[in-house]
Amino acid sequence: MLVSEFDFHLPRELIAQEPLADRAASRMLVLNRDSGEFRDEYFRDFPERLKSGDVLVLNNSRVFPARLFGHRSGRRAQPLSPHNPASREFLRGTVEVLLTRQQGSNEWEALVRAGRKLGVGEILRFGEDQFGKPLLEAEIIARGKFGERGLRFAPTPDFFRRLEQIGHVPLPPYIEREDRAADRLRYQTVFAKPVGSAAAPTAGLHFTADILDRIRARGVQVVEVTLHVGLGTFQPLREEAVEANKLHVESYEIGADAASAINEAADDHCRVIAVGTTVVRTLEHSAQLGAGKVLAGSGETGIFIHPGFQFRVVSALLTNFHLPRSSLLMLVSALAGRERVLRAYEHAVAEGYRFFSYGDCMFISC
Repeated sequence: MLVSEFDFHLPRELIAQEPLADRAASRMLVLNRDSGEFRDEYFRDFPERLKSGDVLVLNNSRVFPARLFGHRSGRRAQPLSPHNPASREFLRGTVEVLLTRQQGSNEWEALVRAGRKLGVGEILRFGEDQFGKPLLEAEIIARGKFGERGLRFAPTPDFFRRLEQIGHVPLPPYIEREDRAADRLRYQTVFAKPVGSAAAPTAGLHFTADILDRIRARGVQVVEVTLHVGLGTFQPLREEAVEANKLHVESYEIGADAASAINEAADDHCRVIAVGTTVVRTLEHSAQLGAGKVLAGSGETGIFIHPGFQFRVVSALLTNFHLPRSSLLMLVSALAGRERVLRAYEHAVAEGYRFFSYGDCMFISC
């Protein structure tokens, strides 16, 4: 199977640049994974699609301001508006860092962009206090392909507070504007808790407290797991053969109560409905380890789900519309069938659905 088999035409104007004022006002394309039939609805009606006995699984990871702009040791870059998002042109001396995964108390995986290549041993500085000292300072300790770097930050007891002070919301590159204060609230689910994601689990962005209350009132059990979204969200598939690609590892955690509720629903032949591809990856990875049962605990997963995958737990999925040729589109196709998904995407394009992180959603039901 080839990556090119998951391509489709997407007009640029359908890529959502702004969120809707009302989270629940998004459109929702409902696709039946068995028949291939689809229909146009709105997310505000999503609770009526659920029934007593269903288990709805959310990813409660919280996005942090993971994008930093700084300079190499001995250089200075202008601290404000360091680049034009539309052209991605840097001011001289600027270094852009996207923290993607914490590996230890002070060490991180990151994507780094600069005017020239940065090698191991170089020092990066971010922000300044009132005395001109950097608020954060990191040494490059490893160098990978395609801009990947390992960073070790100088120890500071208030690391995340300083990130909140100088970091930027890690909006995806297809949102061609600078982040704003409003994105700190809007590029975050209403149920976000543990900090750790470099990108939002975007299917969860449509939910409001009222929607969740209506869902629970229908006898649906709502449970939460955690998967911290990292580098795999940003990196394209570089091998043309689908099976030759590998995804980056991400950290997850599943609580005992959530695992019990999910396994009980599966045993009773009730639907386990994943909110987002991150939930699918978390549950299906755990079920592989548990011989079909979701295991409570924490770990790491690099699971790559594409057509031919045998699902053990997840039976339905709420998800946003994904990029052409992406691993996320392949995951959706594994659940509902490539031809059916691409046909539904063609319909979504023709009907003017809004795509990607701030866009509309799709419910793959059964």
